[in-house]
Amino acid sequence: MGRKATTAMMRIAIAGAGGFASLLAQELSRSAYAILVLSRRAHPEFEANYDCQVAVVDYSNLEDLQFTLEGVDLVISTISGAEQLNLIDAARRARVRCFVPSEFEGALSRRPAPGTDPFDNDSSTALEQLRHWSQPRQHSMRYTVFSCGIFYERFAPGGLQACNMGINCRIRNQGDYMIDVGLGIAEIPEANPQGRPVYVVMTSAVDVARFVAAAVELGIDNWPREFRMRGTRLTTQRLHEICSEVRGVEFEVVTRPYDEIVQWLRYYEQNRDEAKWYTMQHLLQTANGRYTFGEANLNDAVDVQPTSFRQWLYDTWGPAQ
Repeated sequence: MGRKATTAMMRIAIAGAGGFASLLAQELSRSAYAILVLSRRAHPEFEANYDCQVAVVDYSNLEDLQFTLEGVDLVISTISGAEQLNLIDAARRARVRCFVPSEFEGALSRRPAPGTDPFDNDSSTALEQLRHWSQPRQHSMRYTVFSCGIFYERFAPGGLQACNMGINCRIRNQGDYMIDVGLGIAEIPEANPQGRPVYVVMTSAVDVARFVAAAVELGIDNWPREFRMRGTRLTTQRLHEICSEVRGVEFEVVTRPYDEIVQWLRYYEQNRDEAKWYTMQHLLQTANGRYTFGEANLNDAVDVQPTSFRQWLYDTWGPAQ
């Protein structure tokens, strides 16, 4: 699909310089766009490996942020918390046309209500700011959320941390989320609150970057409020079965009924065991359908063929030795 005339000379800023930001820079640098990477420190490897510029920024300095973003058309954020809130404010002051927040995992409609989300980290505040600044006015700023379910890399050797991702989340290490592929163990929710199988949508970080780059080619002025993409959709039962099949070993699996997950949450909260509380909270959120959705409108709109979870797992782990 050809590039729209309105995007031919766009300037795109990527906020952050972690593993996912690197993938975005790699994909977007294949285009004719001017790519600017915002980071708290210098990253000469970005400029050496990709056709982009790196700007060292202080996210607490709104004036400098605004100056850095002057002339930028699209901001893609991979940062969160107060830093992202300041970035949003600076972007709208710099009259950025469109903002993509760091909201990649989990569809918007499947998240808990604001004030009740244990993984919020100022996410609801960021989305509320974006809704406010997107309202019709002389210089409104559009925004679009890209939802991918969860990253395959949660199940990578070493977990998200080894991929230089998930700095501010609590499931960075191998085995923190449901399955430790290396050790061959799993702890999964048995069913959702209605007693039905629990589904998850998953996509590799590489494919998410490819999807975002392909969406830019469509022209950012016509983007919907949310783009959903999908690499694989399966049940948690099938998820651990595939891990076992690819590795060629029988996994030790603990299956938690929904009521039991709720009881363990109360227990860990009473005993102030924060680490185990968050682990169980991830099971609850998964059982509640936070990471699943039906229609993947971005899959339908662009020519990207994502890698299946089975293939990714085989390429990443392979059979056990």
